[in-house]
Amino acid sequence: MAIKEVLRMGDVRLLRRADEVTAFDTPDLHALLTDMYNTMRALEGAGLAAPQIGVNLRVVIFGVDSNPRYPEAETVPHTVLINPVITPAGNDMEEGWEGCLSVPGMRGLVPRYATIRYQGQDQSGAPIDRTVRGFHARVVQHECDHLDGILYPMRVKDMRFFGFQDVLFPDGQYPLSE
Repeated sequence: MAIKEVLRMGDVRLLRRADEVTAFDTPDLHALLTDMYNTMRALEGAGLAAPQIGVNLRVVIFGVDSNPRYPEAETVPHTVLINPVITPAGNDMEEGWEGCLSVPGMRGLVPRYATIRYQGQDQSGAPIDRTVRGFHARVVQHECDHLDGILYPMRVKDMRFFGFQDVLFPDGQYPLSE
């Protein structure tokens, strides 16, 4: 079981646009996905993008059953999403508290589209096309931002709502959204 080192904010590899995946259902892709899932689970993440472990490909995984880092979050199906395209389904935005394995110990209040449509492929190249809202939409947008070199602090609008988790929420509880 390989648990990979997660790159942290400040590493220039997190700031580049990832390359498209052109070959599906390969041993290399399956090995990458195994490493990503093992890493995400070990660190109790809701999702992980390949660039976070130093692989410059447009691959994200996500999924939440129950997660101590997001105790109030709804269930999000475990998904492999390759070469994603996100389309807002309307103009409604919602603010919510986010954290990131690449920005450990910190949280920020981030605006995201409330409802999105995401399209892409799974590990076999089969098409994925879903319209989602709420926490599911937030997780997908957060992970897909990594593929374009965007970390969530870049989206925080008011720096009064960005800081160390234990300072912002000394009781250990934080709302998913404002």
